[in-house]
Amino acid sequence: MKISPISVTQLNMYIKEKVAEDDYLKSVFVSGEISNFKHHYTGHMYFTLKDEESLVKCIMFKSRTATLNFVPKDGLKVCVLGSVGVYEKNGEYQIYVDAMKEDGTGSLYEAYEKLKAKLEEEGLFDVSHKKEIPMFPKTIGVLTASTGSVIRDIINVSSRRNPNVHIRLLPVAVQGDGAAQTIVDGIKLMNEKKLADVLIIGRGGGSLEDLWAFNEEIVARAIYDSEIPIISAVGHETDFSISDFVADLRAPTPSAAAELAVPDVMSLQATIDNYEDRLKLALKRKIELMRMQYEKCMNSYVYKDPLKNLNERYITIDNCVKELSTSIMNILNEAKRESSNLITKLDTLSPLKTLIRGYTITEYEGKVISSSKDLKKDMEVDIRFNDGSKKAKVL
Repeated sequence: MKISPISVTQLNMYIKEKVAEDDYLKSVFVSGEISNFKHHYTGHMYFTLKDEESLVKCIMFKSRTATLNFVPKDGLKVCVLGSVGVYEKNGEYQIYVDAMKEDGTGSLYEAYEKLKAKLEEEGLFDVSHKKEIPMFPKTIGVLTASTGSVIRDIINVSSRRNPNVHIRLLPVAVQGDGAAQTIVDGIKLMNEKKLADVLIIGRGGGSLEDLWAFNEEIVARAIYDSEIPIISAVGHETDFSISDFVADLRAPTPSAAAELAVPDVMSLQATIDNYEDRLKLALKRKIELMRMQYEKCMNSYVYKDPLKNLNERYITIDNCVKELSTSIMNILNEAKRESSNLITKLDTLSPLKTLIRGYTITEYEGKVISSSKDLKKDMEVDIRFNDGSKKAKVL
């Protein structure tokens, strides 16, 4: 007997009909925390209702939202009344919400927003106050419950990334009355005793009330005052607490916090090996380049015949000396010719030449007499001839 398969659409339609026939699912009253809230431009509201273990998708059509007396937001705990149906196109079931009311966490959410605004104004969230997470911590301090998945996840991730890192757990209450004070005491103790290089504080997911210890002001101020860098890992990736904003670093999950705090030694080793290979290659190329330069230099005529260059310089110097000597001789000869010409001209103009021709020079007391008026009777003068001088007296 051959069985014919049905289509996916037929299966989803069958499930849809079965769900529609269930009287219990026609009217359900469910409480949970809103997340992934989206108010569509059409007026419909899409969101997820979740608790610690599971979640369910919800839709509230525009015609039903008019009855709301509050604004739905992520983090609000609410009670919804509606029916369960299957959206056959993608095979998912969801609650079609007819009515919704706050379930006591509205005041908590308002307190959360009020404290957040206050601390932000005081500067507790400023990036300038954030301390740098050490790159190679030796000890990781963990403030969380001694049991549960948080510490196990941190230990597993840390051990895998670097087995040499020591995990120091300081058990604290993460939920309920007095939890905030135990977290504060743990932070102070870790700082006073210097028990760790970096701290991870956190817990698993939960409702706003479950996470409230990490929204307390005393916890926020203790984180801010801590000398040890703190990584906050509270709730799930979509959960944000006051501790996340004050901490030096926020991790979406405890496992992610361990990854941020503990370096992956295998990855670091791979990086170091890569750098080592690159350095070796660079050195090899450098040596090869230097070898080629050395061979080029050794093949140069300077090294093969070092005196050749020197001898060429000697020849150049000799040529320069020769040219210089020639230039000097030419200058001296020219100067001699000019000097001879000047002497000839000067000799031509010499008064001594005039004396040879029979002329004389009359002097009185060493001064040449150029006018007869300068002579007086009975003056004794000297008369210079070509071959000497004689005394004479004016009559």
